[in-house]
Amino acid sequence: MCASQFTDVQMEDLRASFALFDQDGDGHITTSELTAVMKCLGQNPTDAEILAIIKEVDADGNGTIEFSEFVIAMAKSANEIDAEKEIKEAFDVFDKDSNGHINVEELRYVSVNLGETFSDEDIAEMLKQADFDDDGIVNYKGFFMLGYLSKTLDGCNLAYKFLF
Repeated sequence: MCASQFTDVQMEDLRASFALFDQDGDGHITTSELTAVMKCLGQNPTDAEILAIIKEVDADGNGTIEFSEFVIAMAKSANEIDAEKEIKEAFDVFDKDSNGHINVEELRYVSVNLGETFSDEDIAEMLKQADFDDDGIVNYKGFFMLGYLSKTLDGCNLAYKFLF
């Protein structure tokens, strides 16, 4: 996650975006500047929320966000968007009838077409891991949570190994 993943045009856009936040042009986004911009965008963040945002992005711990930290945060955000897109595309592969959920038959169908052979127990376990509301099917929210958590945990569970 660094500036090199952005094109020159994207970097110019990032500089312009940073300048909108950095209202006094001193090269730092302060808590008051971040609050002002968020309010202009229709948000009403609490002081605690503003401090949490600053803390998450502020790599050097000085209480403000510099351009380099802003770029890293934007790169991370872009990577998260890519991960969400990847998870949605995978969901669409499994949801072969496009009804918004995945059932046992769809899991089995995709596994066979991918050349994988999973036992009924493995299929049931995969379904169980992603069926957060215990209705016997996997909706996109459950699939997304499983995919996101699995990616975050480096794919340590059975469903991740099969799904991604």
